[in-house]
Amino acid sequence: MFLSITCALCMKIDILTIFPRMFVGPFAESLIGRASQKKILNIDIINIRSFSKDKHKKVDDKPFGGGVGMVMKLEPLYYALRSVGGVRRKRNSYKKNSIYRRPYIVYMSPQGKTLDNEIVKSFTKFRHLIIICGHYEGVDERVMNYVDEEISIGDYVLTGGEIPAMVLTDAIVRMLPGVVKERDSIKNDSFYDGLLDYPHYTRPAVFRGQKVPEILLSGNHRKIDEWCAKEAYKRTKERRPDLLKK
Repeated sequence: MFLSITCALCMKIDILTIFPRMFVGPFAESLIGRASQKKILNIDIINIRSFSKDKHKKVDDKPFGGGVGMVMKLEPLYYALRSVGGVRRKRNSYKKNSIYRRPYIVYMSPQGKTLDNEIVKSFTKFRHLIIICGHYEGVDERVMNYVDEEISIGDYVLTGGEIPAMVLTDAIVRMLPGVVKERDSIKNDSFYDGLLDYPHYTRPAVFRGQKVPEILLSGNHRKIDEWCAKEAYKRTKERRPDLLKK
């Protein structure tokens, strides 16, 4: 384990990776760092290489059947999963209402479901998430026997699953109660209710001839709310009309 932030009653996230140092800076700062300090979040970064039986700590090998590239080996991933409680009976042997209490295993993969706000909200219900960061041509397919869900952050390929794991963790953590100081601000974020966010302005009210919309200075909160809703819809229609179809 490279980074361990522990707490008693909080959400636990274990991240399995071959590059644990990548998480040090991002997870020590901003909301994730504060959530850990508040004991809302418990993060462990697990080095998969620690579980390799190879004297050189190799975690990859050539694929059976030929082909280019390398594949992440099953053995070190299996033992890494087992170390955080990720090896269990078959998924369908669990009662439906116990799904949120057992570890839920996510594999960051370009072949997975594209991450969106609804998926993020669903992940906040779990007490324990285990995130696997893939590399090379992917993982030995037998690893998928332990995976509950594959998640992608977009239709492109990165060098590994570490950055996607950071994205997923950040998106989840900011939705946990007590993390964001002004809880209602989350509900105004883009995608929370299916629309993009409305435009925001701050002081000064006039800068080099550019003025803030008068309605925002009026103090009439009902009219301001109407303006915000209208602008959110307008912006979504202009920039992401696909969201309106949903």
